Amino acid sequence: MTASDQSRSGEIAASGGANGKLPAAGIFNDGKAHDALRTIGEITKALGIRQHVLRYWEEQFPALQPIKRSGNRRYYRPEDVALIVQIDRLVNREGYTLRGARMALESGEPDLSVAVAQPDSSSPDSSPVEALSNHVFEELSRIRDRLARALAAA
Repeated sequence: MTASDQSRSGEIAASGGANGKLPAAGIFNDGKAHDALRTIGEITKALGIRQHVLRYWEEQFPALQPIKRSGNRRYYRPEDVALIVQIDRLVNREGYTLRGARMALESGEPDLSVAVAQPDSSSPDSSPVEALSNHVFEELSRIRDRLARALAAA
């Protein structure tokens, strides 16, 4: 990964894209609606992923099926963009193999993007990042409590 790719990754993380949230609104600054279809060029420019990598991921991840129009021109829906962001996070940031990432996505492992896409209703002014942080903190607290009970019982 080049320095410019790492810089782009930081921008994606800051805009909420790397956490699995439907990223179209935060990543694309092209004047299109957040739910507009995106070309492969727009995706690669915004996410810093090369076109041949996206095409390969389409082969490896059955869920990633962009709309193809005349001349095999690809158009990605917001759900496709969100899936690409999740694949990128798993493979390039968390160290999954492509097979491992595919298995993780297919198994429906707990996905924190739900917490980000739907902010905590108890605090309507909270940002998606704060909602994710709260969700992660609560989950870690539950795990800690379970471990403490298990150690006390042993």
